[in-house]
Amino acid sequence: MKQEYKHILVAIDGSTESELAFQKAVQVAIRNEATLLLVQVIDPIAFQSFSGSEELINEQVIVQISEQVKGNMEDYLKTAKELGVKNVSYTIEYGSPKRIIAKDLAEEKKIDLIMIGATGLNALERFFMGSVSSYVIREASCDVLVVRKNSENKV
Repeated sequence: MKQEYKHILVAIDGSTESELAFQKAVQVAIRNEATLLLVQVIDPIAFQSFSGSEELINEQVIVQISEQVKGNMEDYLKTAKELGVKNVSYTIEYGSPKRIIAKDLAEEKKIDLIMIGATGLNALERFFMGSVSSYVIREASCDVLVVRKNSENKV
């Protein structure tokens, strides 16, 4: 029996690993004639934690970050379309990346495959926040593909 995926979510966070996941997600979406949802989650608490400030990050900074993320997502959308993905969209969410990717969007959009980079965090960030990919593997109700290599399966 051939496994086919119809609704693929790829998590993007600006890391090299998420770029690899995006590249492979495009290929899988094309082969399966699937819809591709590009997702970036902005976690205001993470910015607060690493800035060392006890105050919430101000609204102006969130707006600046959001505009930069939107521009990046538009670029990813354009690239996916140019490479041949027929049904592709993106969303920018705010909150816990773990929960939003593994639960909220996966259920809401009826995702049957989540593709995610092995890690987008450095060792210190993983220590404080935990790995998003580890959480998604444990908690998602659909298949999860953790991408470690490029589309030619090279590191």
